Amino acid sequence: MKNITLHIATVFILCLCNTTYAQGNSKQLPNIVIIYADDMGFGDLNCQNPDSKIPTPNLDKLATEGMRFTDAHSSSAICSPSRFALLTGQYHWRRTHGIVKSFGEPLFKDTDVTLPQLLKTAGYQTAAIGKWHLGWHWNFINKEPSGERTYWGRTHETYLVEDIDWEAPLTGGPIDRGFDYYFGDGTINFPPYAWVENDKFVDIPNDFFEFNQFERDVKEMDWDSRPGPKVAGWDPYNVLPTLTKKTISWIGNQKKDKPFFLYLALPSPHAPIIPNDEFDGTSEAGAYGDFMVQTDWIAGEVLKALKDNGFEEHTIVIFSSDNGPEKIAFERAEKYDHYSMGDFRGLKRDIWEGGHHIPFLIKWPNHIKAGTVSDNLISQVDIMATLLEITETKIPEQGAIDSQSFLSIITGKPNKNKHRTATIHNTNAGGYAVRQDNWLYINTPTGSVTRMPESFKNLRGYTDFSTAGLLFDLEKDPEQRVNLFEKYPEKIKEMQAYLKQELDKGYLK
Repeated sequence: MKNITLHIATVFILCLCNTTYAQGNSKQLPNIVIIYADDMGFGDLNCQNPDSKIPTPNLDKLATEGMRFTDAHSSSAICSPSRFALLTGQYHWRRTHGIVKSFGEPLFKDTDVTLPQLLKTAGYQTAAIGKWHLGWHWNFINKEPSGERTYWGRTHETYLVEDIDWEAPLTGGPIDRGFDYYFGDGTINFPPYAWVENDKFVDIPNDFFEFNQFERDVKEMDWDSRPGPKVAGWDPYNVLPTLTKKTISWIGNQKKDKPFFLYLALPSPHAPIIPNDEFDGTSEAGAYGDFMVQTDWIAGEVLKALKDNGFEEHTIVIFSSDNGPEKIAFERAEKYDHYSMGDFRGLKRDIWEGGHHIPFLIKWPNHIKAGTVSDNLISQVDIMATLLEITETKIPEQGAIDSQSFLSIITGKPNKNKHRTATIHNTNAGGYAVRQDNWLYINTPTGSVTRMPESFKNLRGYTDFSTAGLLFDLEKDPEQRVNLFEKYPEKIKEMQAYLKQELDKGYLK
């Protein structure tokens, strides 16, 4: 029934989307590549952190060849919701707040309209490579986990190898969401530890991974690797090299006369911190810094593959990250004097700026002036409307509902549509950071979700606040040090009204 519903929805989308390609226009459509890093902070990009201890020459070069946004944001400060928002052009909180857990169901519904689905109607070949983390319909033999493991101080129900039919096709994943091809490992720290190609496991998991018991030691922060089924001999150090090879191979197999869309979702520099040995010592920020150097190197290999195959001049490349840096960034700042969050307050999970104020680079030869920097406010939900405007692909009524095109910003051409001036960030239910122009309102007494160590507070000179909510003028105070909540009650009411208006639109069914 699910496949039938999905087929009907896809046909409906195809009928709605009367595109330039479908009309037979001979104009060449650009190839599109999105490289999406995991837990990379604003300050991890060398070109926007003058005190960085991490070299990122390939990403710095990408910035000099295109446009760098200094006020770009992810929808959420955690993983799965931001990915959902990017691929649907809608705020994640209209559907969910949390991540998809191990063996979780898809965040998508068959009625959702995704970016790759619509690009396919414009004639694109589509692929997703890397971390999915948006759920699958698993083929459970035992619906409830039959195992238990104790970690993080409590006992967790755990799926064992015998609980799942590993031979049956996986549904609800990338292939059912508009991608022609998928290759990935799910997530680097969640089971099953195995490769999936399209809708099948490349090798069947037949072994079990105990909590944080890799066959090789991780180089930093191993707390986040859940127990579960794995392929015998699974080595997480092979993940990035394998994804890099698959990506370069896929690009090399593309045709000049058919545009392509590639979504490369890297599982780095997310923990566990496992740079390959050849990157050890390449930064001055410990193993995490070396992992960032490897992430930058992969971006460089992708750019090289585009150039070597003759695609560079006709390809839009976007680089960004799903959220801010993990909590080990506090220790890294104190130990190495490298601030992954840059000058922003907070990090991953937080609704402080550091949780969702992310790197964002875009290159489009002959359309975007090289070396430009924009301070315009944009959100990752805007990627969908922008790319669909570029490809002249019609958006269905229920598609990309929160997405606003920034095409006129990157091309410098007039546009009748207004640029984004407001956005809403969220991690957990109930807590929202509302942006309007230079104002940032937080409807809780703190933007923290992750506890900030006292030593780091003292290092940065942060103080806590005691008001019911928070208000900052980001133009004057991007570090969120001066709380104006009690000074501008009318501004608070205005922003509360805007938040209520958006929340009252409800969650998408």
